[in-house]
Amino acid sequence: MWHFLSGAILRYRIPILIAVGLMTIFMGFMASKVDMEYRPANLLPSDDSTNVHYDRFRSLFSEDGNLIVLGVKGEEFYEQANFAAWYRLGNDLRKLEGVDSVFSVAHLYNLQRNTDLKRFDLVRVVKREPTTQTEVDSLRGVIESLPFYEGLLFNRETHAQLMMVFVDADKFNSKDRGDVIENITDLGQQFTREHMQVYYSGLPYIRTTISERVKGEMGKFVLLAAGVAATLLFLFFRSLKVVVVCLTVVIIGVIWSIGTISLFDYRINILMALIPPLIIVIGVPNGVFLLNKYHHEFKNHGNQIKALTRVIHKVGNATFMTNATTALGFATFIFTQSDMLKQFGVVASISIMGLFVLSILIIPGVFSFLPKPGERHTRHLDRQWLYYTVDRLVVWVTGHRTKVYIITVVLFVVGVYGITLIRATGNIVDDLPKDDPVLTDLKFMEDNFNGVMPFEVMIDTRKAGAITQPNTLKKIDQLQTVLAEHDELSKSLSIADALKFAKQGFYNGNPARYSLMNNNERSFIAPYLTGYEDGADIARLFVDSTRSVTRVTAQMADIGTTQMDDLIAELRPRIDSVFAGTGFDIMLTGTSVVFLKGTNYLVKNLFISLFLAILVIATVMSLLFRSWRMVIVSLVPNLFPLIITAAIMGYAGIPIKPSTILVFSIAFGISVDDTIHFLAKYRQELRLREWDIRTSVIRSVRETGVSMIYTSIVLFFGFGMFALSNFDGTVALGVLVSVTLLIAMLANLVLLPSLLLTLERSITTRSFNEPLLEIIDEEEDIELNELVVRRLDESGHDIEESDNNKPS
Repeated sequence: MWHFLSGAILRYRIPILIAVGLMTIFMGFMASKVDMEYRPANLLPSDDSTNVHYDRFRSLFSEDGNLIVLGVKGEEFYEQANFAAWYRLGNDLRKLEGVDSVFSVAHLYNLQRNTDLKRFDLVRVVKREPTTQTEVDSLRGVIESLPFYEGLLFNRETHAQLMMVFVDADKFNSKDRGDVIENITDLGQQFTREHMQVYYSGLPYIRTTISERVKGEMGKFVLLAAGVAATLLFLFFRSLKVVVVCLTVVIIGVIWSIGTISLFDYRINILMALIPPLIIVIGVPNGVFLLNKYHHEFKNHGNQIKALTRVIHKVGNATFMTNATTALGFATFIFTQSDMLKQFGVVASISIMGLFVLSILIIPGVFSFLPKPGERHTRHLDRQWLYYTVDRLVVWVTGHRTKVYIITVVLFVVGVYGITLIRATGNIVDDLPKDDPVLTDLKFMEDNFNGVMPFEVMIDTRKAGAITQPNTLKKIDQLQTVLAEHDELSKSLSIADALKFAKQGFYNGNPARYSLMNNNERSFIAPYLTGYEDGADIARLFVDSTRSVTRVTAQMADIGTTQMDDLIAELRPRIDSVFAGTGFDIMLTGTSVVFLKGTNYLVKNLFISLFLAILVIATVMSLLFRSWRMVIVSLVPNLFPLIITAAIMGYAGIPIKPSTILVFSIAFGISVDDTIHFLAKYRQELRLREWDIRTSVIRSVRETGVSMIYTSIVLFFGFGMFALSNFDGTVALGVLVSVTLLIAMLANLVLLPSLLLTLERSITTRSFNEPLLEIIDEEEDIELNELVVRRLDESGHDIEESDNNKPS
């Protein structure tokens, strides 16, 4: 097949390159339509109970993550100029498109008893901008007499104030959000310049900030990856033509990958943003392998067309297999139950195979039009430092195997202990650096209001009207007492608080009356709780239309999955004991709970994905080499680096979380390529050397070592550039993958050949020498007598050039 393809690719290179160009234009058009993901990632399957409960909660009480908060702190807040400016700020924010409502101490409501109409009127406490300090002092007295808002909008002890900005959730989770966040922060910054420091937080703010950074980082890393690739290619080949052609291939691959995201109607999230730079990093080694072979062949016989044909024929299949195993490593994410991981797996695997197709079509085709390589272009084949390095590796393999095994065992033991130190955790803002303004502001909210992450308790009584029964309200009040004992949670609000607020209003705002009604009070206050005008019924914020389901709503700190597990484990039995014997369904939900379950589920699925990657790639290798003993031995140098990397995570305190667990699947899928190249060459040498294992191993190390070192350098620096990310998880991903691939290269060039020499014939069976699938067959010469390549003479006319007329 590859003999046929080599002829077809060169014979029809002009229409092929035109087709690639047209396809690239189409994919570029599709790429221009791709959009960012603004909704929080749904990491759980749709039928998971946590997801089902959360969907039901949102259908009854709307989105819980639609709150942006602005905070200030200081006793000077109640100075007339500052308080008046806070009032104006809230009014200006309310006018912004996408903002539904604003609440703060300058924009809160009180309940007043209307004895004539037998109802409560919801009235503003601050009816106009105060102009005197006396007026502000009077307002402060009223505000601080309302326990309903204490701990919610103001903290009396720390003198912190909060402004809640409720946004349109549907609009905010779409591309139509416009520049709402920018407009909000612009107004806040003006307040900061003229009055007091403003802090910003809330899920919409955090998600938007992260999304914009992801968008910016994708462009930054595409440029960085291209720069790193161009620099390394020039250092390797000393040829601008090589740099331009290889970069053209990977840039087209990037366009195709983004176009693929759009074709599948996916969105750019923190995982998808990694694909374009990954394509560049993974794609450059294809060019290194193909061009190394091209220059090596041309140096041997000086025939350009013959050299390019051999590139396709001999390296094409091996490159296909290595790209396929890398793609399979990513494709295993498809078998997880996480939509985000599935989408990442689909696009990454398709893009990697598309990159192979581009490499094998463009590189030989374009170089067939370019002048023949000169002496300086092939000089990289004679780099003495490289051959000296390979010679040192051969010495270790042949003369120091005992030391190799001792070092391996010691590192293995140290690695296993390091693995025991790993902790699994995850925070909503986990990947941001510790000094990031988003985290600084979030810390302010946690210190003064115990956090801003939504936490909800949904109570289903299964009986219409049961929520407002006295016994139910007492149970809800007891539940809130339990919640208040945990510093991780902010002040909670419920229908019980709304009724306490109503009772206080009935008694003309007396704060001593802020409590649940007794039976006697219910009889004469109840008439005031009916007949509200639209917008005046506070109770409907907490109770569904049938008054059978209610919510107890709170905010919480971003404490991480481990602490969240502990918190829920502690809360669950206490909550159950409060409602024991009632028959009520009590569900802990909200964005924080869903994120916790989703993160734990994602980590579990990523381990499953890694196991599948090992199993699938081992199966492919068994088809290639037809020897399970050889496959098992060959997995050792690929699993060993993963153990060392996991140990590094343990010793360095890098937790297992969605961004870092990707290291293992990515690194394994890439590092196994070196194993395939080495074993394919080893099998070929066995045939040529008449089953001389020692000579075959040594020649395999020498032959494959150069390309492995080249590609490992590209991959090391390519992934290493992610250390420049603004996300800690991406930094860890880049550094850990770089280290893993470097260790994998050494393992494949030292540990694997050492094992082959030590175990010799017990694993190198005859079945290994008779593959089901042929990868490379270097000893077979290519007959080019029948190959006719169309070329143009100087006048532009077609001439037929038969390869047998050329020197060999």
